[in-house]
Amino acid sequence: MIPLALLYALSVKLALVLALSSLKLQGPPTLPSDASHLLNPALASFSIETAFFEEFFGNASAPNRLSLSLLENLKARTGVPAEIRIGGITADSTYWNASQSAALSNFIDSAGALHNTTIGPQFWKSVGLLPHGTKITMTLDLHDLNYEDALLMAKATFEGLVPGQLFAFEIGNEPDQYQVPFTPQSYTAVWATWAKNISTALGIKSPEFQLGATVIDPIWPYDTPGASSALDCVSALAAGADNGHVAKTCSEHTYQYSVCDPARTAVATLPNLVNHTRLAEYLDLWQPRIGAVRQQLGDDAFVIGEYNSVSCSGKDGVSNTFGQALWLLDTILYATSINVSRLYMHQGGPLALQSSTQLNHGGLSFYDMWHPVQNQNGPIQVFPSYSTYLFVGEVLGHSTSLKIANLYPGRQANGSSITTALGDQSAGQLVAYGFWDTSQPSSHSFPTKFALLNLQIFNQTQSGPRPKVEFDISAFRRDQHRPIKIRRLQAPGADVKLSNLTTWAGQSYFSGVATGDLKEEKQQSSIIAVQASEAALVFL
Repeated sequence: MIPLALLYALSVKLALVLALSSLKLQGPPTLPSDASHLLNPALASFSIETAFFEEFFGNASAPNRLSLSLLENLKARTGVPAEIRIGGITADSTYWNASQSAALSNFIDSAGALHNTTIGPQFWKSVGLLPHGTKITMTLDLHDLNYEDALLMAKATFEGLVPGQLFAFEIGNEPDQYQVPFTPQSYTAVWATWAKNISTALGIKSPEFQLGATVIDPIWPYDTPGASSALDCVSALAAGADNGHVAKTCSEHTYQYSVCDPARTAVATLPNLVNHTRLAEYLDLWQPRIGAVRQQLGDDAFVIGEYNSVSCSGKDGVSNTFGQALWLLDTILYATSINVSRLYMHQGGPLALQSSTQLNHGGLSFYDMWHPVQNQNGPIQVFPSYSTYLFVGEVLGHSTSLKIANLYPGRQANGSSITTALGDQSAGQLVAYGFWDTSQPSSHSFPTKFALLNLQIFNQTQSGPRPKVEFDISAFRRDQHRPIKIRRLQAPGADVKLSNLTTWAGQSYFSGVATGDLKEEKQQSSIIAVQASEAALVFL
């Protein structure tokens, strides 16, 4: 989480900067030297809290049609399903019961606290409801330090999934937050041994394990005492986690804000969330780790295996708004521009044993993209942030050769984002990303798509004209006479909570399928107007 003092300082500084009315993007149009690796088709994926898996997807006799339809919409845009990580805090208290008739059973005490989860053979039929080709990452219990139980779950997973469906096993969820915390050395001693032994027991020849799943933010400055001894992907690798060649990928978790305690709840506001400067400075903390992991495990190896806007299940009026949709879009695109391979947005519900001072209790989380069942926090519904994943899907399309670069505000020489003090005249309100299709050498010369974001907060309750900014992309067009096409992510304001008021390319998805006519603009001009609290995808 961002330090509170820094948040207040940023608020004062950013308030002094007037919103721009126009922004001319500067060339050259060629693929920048700091562009990303090739984008993964499963870039926008999901982490589903283990105990809530059946609530989201149902079971063989009663599948949840809303959830499955929403996932199929995403697959239709890329040809590749979003990946699913089955994990979260409840994975560390989930056990296999081969004789259990129910797919999933949660033990909840009289006070409403969920203590443990058991899954049985029918669980794999629930997983089988997911779109064909869905890859699964399965989290095993590390917290109990019971290898035999972890092996039982791994064996059940390996045998229960369709051949080729397993992407990786993950051992433990957020082990840097256990009551008796691991050091890099003690974690590695257990993790590497278990990974090697499970691989041998199951006859796994290639690396099939995801390292880390840690959640504590990197310490800044990096030379602060204790920073190098923290448990994370890099320190675990340095301690020998991959000496047995079992690590396939490495995962860390990000939650920019929190409602786990009153102090952090106070700053988890919509204006704080929907700002590129704050987002970029937060994610930039991971850049050294991303580089180190990619160097050791490969270009596609660093993932954000669980993330959302506000930890401890989100905040009403923040995490369930159109503002969250804009934050989510900027988060995915910026993270990808600094070489995060995939991001798994977490879905679940508040857990009574997670924090004694948290804001939320019961029901489903306010940060979920949709509520698949009626619960104490509202009816079955889809939230505005779902449309962001549609936007990302259409950025990717069926290409496997796209690269991304952040063109505005751009990067400093050290790779970090340019801030207001260093030349971002929009105070974190305007963001531009370019996409280059590298399938042919000539395609390095000009981008094929742009994502233009206007993060200035405009609420539906505001009176007066809605501000707009005109982006000038003329420096990046190969053919000024060829019309460009524009699709927009829109709502009446950042504070909108309803998906029927949220549209992607003119269509809403409140029922799980597209409603309304597809709207795609065409124009000759290189000047593209984007309203406050709006984003546009431009096809060149």
